[in-house]
Amino acid sequence: MSEEILINVTPVETRVALVENGMLQEAYIERTSRKGIVGNIYKGKVVRVLPGMEAAFVDIGLERAAFIHASDVVSQSADDEPSEGPKTVPDIRTLLREGQSLVVQVTKDPIGTKGARLTTQLSIPSRYLVFMPGVSHVGISQRIEDENERARLKGLVETAAAEDTEVNGGYIIRTAAEAASPEELIGDMTYLHRLSLSIQERIARVQAPAVVYQDLPLFIRTIRDLIRPQTEKVRIDSRESHQRVIEFVEEFVTEFADRVEYYPGERPIFDLYSVEDEIQKALSRKVQLKSGGYVIIDQTEAMTTIDINTGGFVGHRNLEETIFKTNLEAARAISRQLRLRNLGGIIIIDFIDMEDPEHQRQVHRMLEKMLERDHAKTKITGVSELGLVEMTRKRTTESLGQVLCEPCPVCDGRGFLKTCETVCYEIFREILRVNRAYDAENYLVMASQSVVDRLLDEESDNVADLETFISKTIRFQVEPFYSQEQYDVVLL
Repeated sequence: MSEEILINVTPVETRVALVENGMLQEAYIERTSRKGIVGNIYKGKVVRVLPGMEAAFVDIGLERAAFIHASDVVSQSADDEPSEGPKTVPDIRTLLREGQSLVVQVTKDPIGTKGARLTTQLSIPSRYLVFMPGVSHVGISQRIEDENERARLKGLVETAAAEDTEVNGGYIIRTAAEAASPEELIGDMTYLHRLSLSIQERIARVQAPAVVYQDLPLFIRTIRDLIRPQTEKVRIDSRESHQRVIEFVEEFVTEFADRVEYYPGERPIFDLYSVEDEIQKALSRKVQLKSGGYVIIDQTEAMTTIDINTGGFVGHRNLEETIFKTNLEAARAISRQLRLRNLGGIIIIDFIDMEDPEHQRQVHRMLEKMLERDHAKTKITGVSELGLVEMTRKRTTESLGQVLCEPCPVCDGRGFLKTCETVCYEIFREILRVNRAYDAENYLVMASQSVVDRLLDEESDNVADLETFISKTIRFQVEPFYSQEQYDVVLL
């Protein structure tokens, strides 16, 4: 599988595209006006403790207070190992008090009306490791499957950590550490130790609320987190950003130095693999399948629902085979759309009903296999009695649609408008209501062009009957800036 990373940098925003086999799989956008804050460490101040929610609000200097749950305040001591079984959460009032200073890290960006989500369990990432101050445990990514490699890496880190008695902290070995040399791992540990000390010094100096540590900019994080052995090229269209990436690569991931290149072409970098077109398609509800079927994706505040339809695909053998092939193709498309749209939280997939249990198993396995490529953590259930597949995908930042779009001011995010007929009948009721309450000689109805056209055409008989009933004249005026649902009844 060939893989390329395209990085488009402008003064106002940075965009990253992960392309596999010529097809866009993931897109990341960071705007200068509102950068993501996941991973940032703050010295905050507790502004409100909520015992009924086992949580508190913390002022970290943002527009909205951030949220921390009691389970995210309880940190393990340096001598503790992760405990098995359910954890008991202490009373939030025994952990925090209003006005208290608190060092916290952002685990979720502010999304919609919700503030940022926080934890006191700090973690500082590098290329191969994640350092966790105050924890003695050494963990390893589940995506490293070779048991010998797992034992080698864990042994190296545990030995190096035991020798360095000045540092109090544990580690998580990241997927990128697979096949890393001892020198590379120790180099990462040294870097993390220096960074941790500088963070501790800043915590002691600053007054809350204040930022203590900010994660790397998007184009550097991309190199740290996304570049892998199968990555053939990293193309950057900004000379200055390219230089900064080269400096980072030469210090931390020298084996990839020859794969990073500056792209000076006149053709925009995102036009190379039709990235712009794919991003536009990812903002649509409907995803067309090559067979003729299609997928409908609806993102709501509570969950994302996905529905599959055969559409124009009529198959060749029988109905069950047609449904099976459509569901298989949809499973591949859905896994890509989840990554591309960065959809998180609860996701419900309504596959077309399949009678054959073997077909159900194969579709489910296809979905699981395709989700293995996902950088976000996913959990998937089997096919339910209603033919639904339930899954979760870890959400830390806003989805692509939330970053690029806002709710429609006309329909207020409903996705549909009242018909002209409905609005006309609302106007009739409003005129009757006003006529009972006030004494006016005539009425002026101000509405959109489409509504006025219907009042003067299809509804003209009803307007005449209404004028006779109230013994008043009704005039109409087109307001070009009114939406279809807007109208006013003015007394004359």
